[in-house]
Amino acid sequence: MILLSSSSSQMEPVFCLESRNTSCLKTVYPLPVRVCLYAVLGAAVLVTVCGNILVIVSIAYFKQLHTPTNFLLLSLAASDFLLGLLVMLPSVIRSVETCWYFGELFCKIYISTDVLLCTASILNLSFISIDRYYAICQPLMYGRKITATSVLIMILVSWSVSAAVGFGMIFLQLNILGIEDFYYNAVACEGGCVLFQSQAASTVSSVLSFYIPGVVMLGVYLKIFLVAWRQARCQQRRSSDRSQTKATKTLAVIMGTFLSFWTPFFICNVVDPFIGYSIPPLLFETLVWIGYLNSTVNPLVYAFFYGWFRKAFRAIVSGSIFTSDISEIKLFTE
Repeated sequence: MILLSSSSSQMEPVFCLESRNTSCLKTVYPLPVRVCLYAVLGAAVLVTVCGNILVIVSIAYFKQLHTPTNFLLLSLAASDFLLGLLVMLPSVIRSVETCWYFGELFCKIYISTDVLLCTASILNLSFISIDRYYAICQPLMYGRKITATSVLIMILVSWSVSAAVGFGMIFLQLNILGIEDFYYNAVACEGGCVLFQSQAASTVSSVLSFYIPGVVMLGVYLKIFLVAWRQARCQQRRSSDRSQTKATKTLAVIMGTFLSFWTPFFICNVVDPFIGYSIPPLLFETLVWIGYLNSTVNPLVYAFFYGWFRKAFRAIVSGSIFTSDISEIKLFTE
């Protein structure tokens, strides 16, 4: 990228570092644009971190919320919170300054954490869909299949597999396997920090982290909604059935939001290596941020659909949880 200087009629390249032979080129945005970007992206980080903290505190503190589904939601909120704090926050600086100033090691940790948390989110959602399947389609087996132990196993699998994919791919350099010479000669430069993948790596990682779990979730929720639709046609329905159906619809909105926000990025992620890495970096950057914003939206979905979250939110904000023992407050009306 090239900076057009108002004080010079010539176009002079701007570099991230003083060593021009090895440094990445830098894009310098006008000051008003930089201020707006910092404000908007910073606000997204703040909402993401604070919103997911409220979800985490609500579920952890109130005993009535200690259910298998909510523990999976807790794991999802934890991944969203960490994404906001550990990935989105440094991404603000990288996106606005268009350079990476935190060193090569931290860059690897940053990219690995990014892959880890995005993968953990979709795996958590996959297990949530399984929980909903048993709650709606196999209610008599729900208590035996979805236990505290099985939920713990689901959470451990989500995080351990995600960590293996994220840190294994980056630190073992599997993402550039077979294209090392091209990467180091034509792509790598100081002051840059992007996830560069070969055709095989981008395809395999996207299929494992997004496409297969996404198709599974869509199939499971289709089955769930067919069953829920048949239940809705019954004149006499128990309040517990209505509550389960409402919870399923809410979680389906969360899943649909996730797929909508991340699908454009993963399509480009697979296609880009096959078209000579010709997708503009700015477009990639935009799609990544759209994906990140999914973690911002999730707590807003909870607040809109879940009465228990609004009650818990009021209790937390008012400070009631610090002045009296209200951990057993009745959050549900059904």
